[in-house]
Amino acid sequence: MASAQLRDTRRRIKSIEATKKITRAMELIAASRVPKARGRVLNSKPYTSKLIEVIENVSAAGAGGHTLLERRDPKTVGLLIVSSDRGLAGAYASNIIRLAEFRIRELDREGKDVLIYAVGKKAQSYFRYRGYRIEQAYLGVTDTPGYGNARAIANTIMEAYARKRVDAVEGFFTRFESALTQTPARIELLPITPPGASESEDKGAVSYEFEPSPNEILDRLLPRYVEAVIFSMLLEASASEHSARRRAMKAATDNAEELINNLTVRANRARQAEITTAITEIVGGAEALAES
Repeated sequence: MASAQLRDTRRRIKSIEATKKITRAMELIAASRVPKARGRVLNSKPYTSKLIEVIENVSAAGAGGHTLLERRDPKTVGLLIVSSDRGLAGAYASNIIRLAEFRIRELDREGKDVLIYAVGKKAQSYFRYRGYRIEQAYLGVTDTPGYGNARAIANTIMEAYARKRVDAVEGFFTRFESALTQTPARIELLPITPPGASESEDKGAVSYEFEPSPNEILDRLLPRYVEAVIFSMLLEASASEHSARRRAMKAATDNAEELINNLTVRANRARQAEITTAITEIVGGAEALAES
């Protein structure tokens, strides 16, 4: 009995050690990607900030009337949901999916239709399985998103808004705050809300002369702004995913180490019991021979 238990325990130890090697490797890979992803997030902020500044000045000059600024009674709302393509990242994907689903139920109670633009296999699989209407899915983006991915997503959403397939678009992503803190967030993508003139005055904006006209500049800037916002969403989601996966894999590695230690103690006890049984049998046999 002790021998069978010992063999079973040793098999479990080998299996857990193999799993530990995998989780440790995944932890190291995720840890190596976090600094680069975080750097991309920080590097993208000056571009977005400058776009906002220029849009503020152009808006203050009286530009307006662009399609992306048009506010309509929202009968159909598009939701851009940025999740992940892979799992093993703890509750990263489920948190953002839960936030988006809560919003879908709110819109459903208000009698509004919902179109889903899913980024990542997790969101696509979840909402498709539950029968939600997925207008477009983007896979293979979340690991290392590029600006081309953001442009493709932005073009699809802006075209749907211009053709009045959707009357508003909201974005759901995980905001990267630090290596230990990532927060699910919701933002309004379309229509774009231009800053008011009072905000520009508070920031000390100066008066500019525009060439070409402010409306023409706005026609070019607003699509770039939507692209930049979506690119920022993808970058923050990617950094959050790598951070969440690093933590999850570290916890898995630590748990595997603890389990291996516990099983090693059990194996040692089983081995000691086996040795004790063998010694007892030898001593018993020797005594029997001596008596005979």
